[in-house]
Amino acid sequence: MIQVVGIRFRKTSKIYFFDPTGYELGIGDAVIVETVRGVELGLVSSPMRELPESQVINPLKPILRVATDMDLSQAESNIANEKTAHAICQERILAHKLDMKLVDVEYTFDGTRVVFYFTANGRVDFRQLVKNLASIFKTRIELRQIGVRDEAKMLGGLGSCGRSICCGTFLSNFQPVSIKMAKEQNLSLNPTKISGLCGRLMCCLKYEQDYYEKVRKSVPKIGRTVMTPDGAGIVLDVHVIREKVAVRLNTGDANEVHEYPLESIQRIEHPHDASDADDEFFLNDDIIMIEEAEIPPELQIPALE
Repeated sequence: MIQVVGIRFRKTSKIYFFDPTGYELGIGDAVIVETVRGVELGLVSSPMRELPESQVINPLKPILRVATDMDLSQAESNIANEKTAHAICQERILAHKLDMKLVDVEYTFDGTRVVFYFTANGRVDFRQLVKNLASIFKTRIELRQIGVRDEAKMLGGLGSCGRSICCGTFLSNFQPVSIKMAKEQNLSLNPTKISGLCGRLMCCLKYEQDYYEKVRKSVPKIGRTVMTPDGAGIVLDVHVIREKVAVRLNTGDANEVHEYPLESIQRIEHPHDASDADDEFFLNDDIIMIEEAEIPPELQIPALE
């Protein structure tokens, strides 16, 4: 077992493990660590704990020191410099007539590198822009093209639910989201209703997907015949969250629709019902098996040599 502490460098960035090296650290403490980009200031986001060596990428880099008042003052100065660099870079982009959108600017803690994040529809030749910025800031310049989801994560905003978007508050990784999830959750397929600020499918579609998949394995499909406490009927709708099924009962001349808890209904196997497998269908209520010997010789396809 190895003792580690989780450090986060931006509000919603990934958590990286470091060796606490004897420091007593709590959530929210600012520390100075060494990374592949140089010396950085980060915040403790995960308490000190022991993890198996298999879950840790060795060698762990140590915590250099707890951030001092001078370190915090340097970090505030970097934030002010980032705003200035953003304005200058935006002006240079317009001057070079580049088809790109500047999203964010980040100074490393020691000021040896400035990273500019931008979005663009395709590849952008920004070599002259880099030379221009390097002559202005007298330091190493990096331009990184990001996607629309990363752009929304950096800029933040409010989602359709009225709360701050998930990626801008607590999501550190983007999970794959598909239109199939919206279909299984009986959501409107209107793109404006299931898309986030980034224009992609909302990340929250993933939250309940595992539950929907688990429940749908135990519920009958729409159109199947089931037995209810009031008699047999056909499934019209399935309410996954409430775990209830809407069934149309055949009672005399009138068709009544009632809702029943999932545990109170039973499936009735019938050849007229569709199979549970999505790729199986019944045509004309019969399955006719034709042996190869029954096919006339003139209609048989000759075998390939």
